Amino acid sequence: MKAARQLAKRAFRERSRSFLAEGPQAVREALGRPGVLTELFVTTAAAGRHGDLVAAAGALDVPVHQVSGEVMTELAQTVTPQGLLGVCRFIDVSLAELTASAPRLVAVLASVRDPGNAGTVLRTADAAGAEGVIFTSASVDPYNSKCVRSSAGSLFHVPVVAGPEPGEVAAALRGAGLRLLAADGAASQVLDPGGSNEWLAGPTAWLFGNEAWGLPADLLALADLAVAVPIYGRAESLNLAAAAAVCLYASAARHRS
Repeated sequence: MKAARQLAKRAFRERSRSFLAEGPQAVREALGRPGVLTELFVTTAAAGRHGDLVAAAGALDVPVHQVSGEVMTELAQTVTPQGLLGVCRFIDVSLAELTASAPRLVAVLASVRDPGNAGTVLRTADAAGAEGVIFTSASVDPYNSKCVRSSAGSLFHVPVVAGPEPGEVAAALRGAGLRLLAADGAASQVLDPGGSNEWLAGPTAWLFGNEAWGLPADLLALADLAVAVPIYGRAESLNLAAAAAVCLYASAARHRS
């Protein structure tokens, strides 16, 4: 329990190459990837509700520890934990591995700091059929507990790259044949969510910036094209997760048309 508790801190996660996945959805997805789940903590009540997951962990020889609700609250670091908490091995891939797979749609997070936003973008990328999500060096850790929860299991579905520099990412994606588009509210090129957007026809990587200040000039310069999501009403802007959803689904629709 002490070792699991330490995984709340990034330094300990990186040292042990392990992270926490809280809730039945995350545990179920982790069980679907052999060798990823290494330990399972469960309360008595949760064991009754999710006996299938506990049994599946036991069948894979994953140690199962029954703990009190108080201990689970401390481990999960949530107000209302769901009673299941898995310790998992890191599952990220290298930038070279991702580009070698010839992806057609990738999301790149540059200086995205809020773990809830990052996890939601990861979930959205999964739903839109993206083949990869890249967390650049200045972005939040994809294994942050809140990011893992916000991804709703998608962390276990989509190849994730953690930690490369933005310039390295741009060069690798362009070398793999992807066009790099920057989501920027001030861009002259405007996305038509219901239109053909011919420039989305080929393999595409979307670059999303910080929640507060967006993409600075040096990151915009890395892109082949800057694109704005249209605002039809009086809202000042869309938040990061909403803008990412519009952009990724526009690409997904164009690829399937």
